[in-house]
Parts: sequence; structure tokens; C-alpha cells
Amino acid sequence: MTKRTSAKYKLDRRMGENIWGRPKSPVNKREYGPGQHGQRRKGKMSDYGIQLRAKQKLKGYYGDITEKQFKKNYFEASRMKGDTGQNLIGLLERRLDAVVYRAKFAPTIFSARQIVSHGHIYVNGVKCNIASRLVKPGDEITLGKKAQEMALVLEAQNLPERDIPDYVAPDGAAKVSYVRVPTLDEVPYPVKMEPNLVVEFYSR
Repeated sequence: MTKRTSAKYKLDRRMGENIWGRPKSPVNKREYGPGQHGQRRKGKMSDYGIQLRAKQKLKGYYGDITEKQFKKNYFEASRMKGDTGQNLIGLLERRLDAVVYRAKFAPTIFSARQIVSHGHIYVNGVKCNIASRLVKPGDEITLGKKAQEMALVLEAQNLPERDIPDYVAPDGAAKVSYVRVPTLDEVPYPVKMEPNLVVEFYSR
């Protein structure tokens, strides 16, 4: 098992939830945490613990992005008009690797980031290898010709557990348009995400 895969499944176990809705998640068999003390009864969590957990879950869902990047997204969201939690979700869903994942060009957010960083993705006809790039409504995201034949791309396109959301419009099998920035209730999270708790965490 690769380091990335083991880390991904460890996050599921730590949260006690199948955060990507994947059929292979160990949480489907064992709902307790990892390690020798994983089956101990959990005590009541403090407010700080609940907020931290919400932050780790949201950060982990987007491929365990670095704390520095995630915090930068939060501060950017807090400077925008409107609800900071909603703004944060909007910024995360505008990340190029997230759009590649939503478009079903990759089976996981981790492989979506890899496809971008290896230069297989074009934004408005120009190659882009920056996974954290923020796309805008109207942008067209295209899969390179080589990538269209990759096994993991073909696997992703046939995954039954995920549908392409309304804010990403497919144009054939290798091209999508980013229609609009979604609200929290439009994002197809397999588990409940609580960006309001993330805002509380950083507002402490």
C-alpha cells in the first residue's frame, strides 16, 4: 500500500467516517479509530476538539492540503462579502484538482492532483500543472489526449458512487465547463461538512 493510500484510509479511520464515500474504505468494516486504543470508549469532545475535527475533515477531503494553504483559503474567504463558511467551500470547490475530481477525470482527489501536476490538464486550451489554481465560471477544463487512455481515468468515469454535479457541465468525455461557484448544499459530500465550525476554529 502506498504512503498516500495508507494516509487516506487512516484519515477515514481517525474521523470514523467514510469521507469520500469509497466502497474500499476500512470504515465500512471497522467504525472505530486506528491503533491499539482505537476501540476505547470516546469521552465527550470539547468545543475546540469538535472544531478541530471539522477542520481536519474538510482539509482532508480536499486531499489533505497543507495547513498553510488551507489557512490562506480561510483568510481569503473571510475578506469576501457574505458568509465566510460558504465562501470557504466556494474557494475549495474552485481548486483545479477539485474540479478535475468533480468532472470524474480521476477516481480520487489525490489522483486528480497527480493528473494536474503531471501536466495532463488544460484550462481554456492552456496546459496547467498547478493543482491549487482557482478556476472561474466559464472556464473550460480539458483532459489531455494521453490521459484519456489512462486506466485510472477510465476507472473514474465508470464509478457508480459519484455523479458530476450541476455546477460542472460535461461536454463529451474529456471536457467540462465550470458553470458557477456552488453553495454548501450543492456540493455532493458523502458526509456532513461543517464549515461554520472551521470558521469558529480560526476565529478563536
